[in-house]
Amino acid sequence: MKVVIGVDLGTTSTKAVGFSLDGKVICSSYQEYPIFNPQPGFSEQDPEEVYNAVLFTLQEVIAQLKGHDLVGIGFSCAMHSLIAVDDQGQPLTNCIIWADNRSEKQAYALKQTPLGLDIYLHTGTPIHPFSPLCKLIWFQEHKPDVHQQAHKFISIKEYVFYKFFRKYIIDYSLASATGLFDIRNFTWYAPALAKAGISATQLSEPVSTLHAETNLNPEIAAYLGITKPIPFVTGASDGCLANLGTGAVKPGLAALTIGTSGAIRVTAPQPANDNQQRLFNYILAPNQYVVGGAVSNGGIILRWFRDNFGYLEQEEAKALGVDAYDLLLQQAATIPAGAAGLLFLPYLLGERAPIWDAQSRGLFFGLSITHTRAHMLRAVLEGIMFGMYQVAQALEETTGPIDVIFANGGFARSEFWVQLLADVFNKRVVLSETIESGAWGAALLTLQVAGIQPEILVDSSAKEYYPSPENHASYKQNFAIFEKLYPLLKEQMAQISALQIDVKPQ
Repeated sequence: MKVVIGVDLGTTSTKAVGFSLDGKVICSSYQEYPIFNPQPGFSEQDPEEVYNAVLFTLQEVIAQLKGHDLVGIGFSCAMHSLIAVDDQGQPLTNCIIWADNRSEKQAYALKQTPLGLDIYLHTGTPIHPFSPLCKLIWFQEHKPDVHQQAHKFISIKEYVFYKFFRKYIIDYSLASATGLFDIRNFTWYAPALAKAGISATQLSEPVSTLHAETNLNPEIAAYLGITKPIPFVTGASDGCLANLGTGAVKPGLAALTIGTSGAIRVTAPQPANDNQQRLFNYILAPNQYVVGGAVSNGGIILRWFRDNFGYLEQEEAKALGVDAYDLLLQQAATIPAGAAGLLFLPYLLGERAPIWDAQSRGLFFGLSITHTRAHMLRAVLEGIMFGMYQVAQALEETTGPIDVIFANGGFARSEFWVQLLADVFNKRVVLSETIESGAWGAALLTLQVAGIQPEILVDSSAKEYYPSPENHASYKQNFAIFEKLYPLLKEQMAQISALQIDVKPQ
């Protein structure tokens, strides 16, 4: 049987998935790695740990697929990472990930200028600390020695491909998420490079999302158990591939992902101009752009609640052999929609779309003596979804109405949470049998490279969720208050953010 592998380099883990040609999961392997917070606002990972996770998961899946005909391996990757490397390809820094806010001041200053708007309109990447552009400006100002010594500035996927093939290449999709790439001309954008203080030679060669390499390092091939040349396809970013993998590539269809962070995206034939700079425009292929917005505060907020307030569930989960998250979600489900008038602004990591404010902060609003921990948990989940709903509103204003949402990501394992999505958005939600949409999107590109015409499948047995009018009415009332809170408190959030500079990371 012919099979294909999709590898998804995520924020907190890498997963390799073996698929049959119709998108069914045959096997998978998963490896976590930590995020380091050496200073307030810093979020980093060890590039070698991520690279080793890629090797480990690939080796396991290839071994499980032994006896099948492996036609290729494609890659999906989280966006906005940055590593400085020397002329031998050795890291001069850790991998700085999207959640890093160290360039907050640099991003704010650039966003207020005509150059900032010009760069956004040409590159499609909002001006925010998550952007590699802003990280490079920070290095120029705070680590000039690293900035000057660096031979290349690359992402984690480029690091893996360099190890595999000794070439510095970056797919158009990841390049379009750097704030440095002209998304209409498919070249590095000179004004952005000048602002970052680098030249195009310090960046990788941009290539198609269908670009393939076959000359794998023999030692790595032997370690992985690969005995013949097969295409390693560069693939694209996880966001773009989530749309492709779910089939959300036609007007009126959106893909919504909640993992560590979250995003909602549609596919369009051209970038969408948004002078309010709320949305991103990333490349999937020529004449195929993924337009949307990402929130910083997705499942990571539920993890924060579990780690700080879910001790009982963690102990009970150990005793029962179940997941603590399942127990927490069961608790939240005992509270009616609207959390009895308790609201939560989920901006614990600052926020990206639609407000793009790294100084924003979280808030419980409406707390009374009658509210319990379960109410707070319900409000947290609703607050995450309200943040996503705000992005969807901006998206519909810019690109047109959304009729159906395809749900994927870790949250999609919970029927309760997916139903909450349908109720808040008041839209039909489709959940396919396979939620590994990023890995399947990478596999689809790989099949195309292998000469096997891929069909963008929408599972006929997919489960559908329909909104509850009663629940939506409750959410509509709460959301009308929710969307007013940030504009009212923006100044105070900036003030309190400045006071938190000495908070030590856990």
